[in-house]
Amino acid sequence: MPEWGTLSLFLFAAFALVATPGPSVLYVVARSMDQGRGAGIASAFGIQAGTLVHVVAAVIGISALVASSATAFAVVKYLGAAYLIYMGIRTLTRKIDVAAEMTPRTPQPPRRIFFQGLVVEALNPKTVLFFLAFLPQFVDPARGSVATQTLILGALLAMIGLLSDTMYALIAGTAGALLHRNKLFARTQRYVSGGVYLGLGATTALMGSRD
Repeated sequence: MPEWGTLSLFLFAAFALVATPGPSVLYVVARSMDQGRGAGIASAFGIQAGTLVHVVAAVIGISALVASSATAFAVVKYLGAAYLIYMGIRTLTRKIDVAAEMTPRTPQPPRRIFFQGLVVEALNPKTVLFFLAFLPQFVDPARGSVATQTLILGALLAMIGLLSDTMYALIAGTAGALLHRNKLFARTQRYVSGGVYLGLGATTALMGSRD
């Protein structure tokens, strides 16, 4: 277990990191505004489940292997990009019924939304590099098992991320419910959400292993 001073510094750094909106926040916000608070919260849980996948991968060394292998890194990168671009295209090509868009829309099953969030985060190459660069700074081999410390710190980071993403989901979902009553927003909302997915996909595809 890391000593209290190290743990305090980690918590401060983690809160500072999650307070800055990044790709996962944009994904949760887009999902919340499109399908409501419930969908956003399910996405937030999925994203952080994906984070835990990276934590376990970091512990057993898969993250280091992916980061050091150009081929493995490219596979993860392009799979993640393709999935986001697919979601963007599907959102943009969705048929528009303004009257239906201005009424509460039944979201996808929470299990499906959760799984989609998990896939998006698990295939995020930036998270692979983040864990390799960030977590080791707070791990002290003299304090016990490196694997145990990494799991503890990773779990804490996921919990902090979940709180942050849930807050964004609630705010964006509430705003989306109000904006759906506006005809202009009802007509253009799919372009905003689809554009976010496409932008995230393009950013992921263009990312280099040393970024």
